[in-house]
Amino acid sequence: MQISLIQYLALFSASMLVVSLLTPLMRLIAMRLNVVDNPDQSHKTHRMPVPYLGGVAIILGVLAVTSLSLTGYSMSQANILLALSLLLPAIALGLIGLVDDIRNLSPWPRFVAQSVVGLLTAILLIITDTVGSPTGSVLVDALITIIWIVGITNSINFFDNLDGGASGTVALTSIALFVLALQGEQFLIAALSAVLAGATSGFLVWNKPPARIYMGDAGALFLGVLIASLVVRLDTNPINNFATFSIPIFLLAVPIMDTSVAVLSRLRRGISPFQGGKDHLSHRLMRSGLSKRISVISLWVMTTYFAAIAIVISYAPFRLEGLVSVIGALSWLILFFWYFSRRDL
Repeated sequence: MQISLIQYLALFSASMLVVSLLTPLMRLIAMRLNVVDNPDQSHKTHRMPVPYLGGVAIILGVLAVTSLSLTGYSMSQANILLALSLLLPAIALGLIGLVDDIRNLSPWPRFVAQSVVGLLTAILLIITDTVGSPTGSVLVDALITIIWIVGITNSINFFDNLDGGASGTVALTSIALFVLALQGEQFLIAALSAVLAGATSGFLVWNKPPARIYMGDAGALFLGVLIASLVVRLDTNPINNFATFSIPIFLLAVPIMDTSVAVLSRLRRGISPFQGGKDHLSHRLMRSGLSKRISVISLWVMTTYFAAIAIVISYAPFRLEGLVSVIGALSWLILFFWYFSRRDL
């Protein structure tokens, strides 16, 4: 299934246009139904109620463009089934997130749902033999995939704590994933990455600081499981094993860092990791004196840096793969300890 660059650009542009048009409609619906995020908790950074349901616009946009592309382009049954195996788990978690946005579920039902979806996704990956970089052990592959899906889904959900933070980061990660998938001739992964990059870019028009709408858990969970599934299916190019397994981590290095810092900070203070707080990367940047806008730009720059590391590893000659991976890992550790050393609230 060969796709031209013009067709990839059309996928990106179509999803960006659809989501950017759907988002103000969902904002209006959210305001009329009073589905809003009220600044009634200490960890909230906004002062006025902000509508949810932006995630519904993202979901509808991704599904609309993908469905039209599948029906309008000659694709094999195998590719259609592969696309469904990626989208159906994301839709399932998106619906659970929507219920949470409306009814405010406790953390445990969401975590159980994510674990079940992670398990089902892992089973699909193993059965269809579509793990991008398998270890050679079915059990190890399944365990890694479950941990990855659940972990990244939670990370994206946790990371959605600053205007434009999650949407911008997923857009940048999707662009890098597109480049890597195109290099590896994984055309379906590249196509879905283009759609996802366009959808999150279209939403970012309304979500950038000051945000006029939030994606809510519906969007965060949908994006989390979808980007996690796309990345884990990526067949990376490097020969060096450390480099091979570092590429997916670098693609999502900033959300992983954010979750690691927040969770370890809460455990250090003896509180639940699921309890909200002003201990994310964005909060620490703002406590350092940066504005919301500069803080989110800083997170985007970090995402771009680690995504570039992943791409360089993929294109580097064998003798440099390990060196670039070590540079990326050391960069991550330095940033992690710098953020972790900042004052908690």
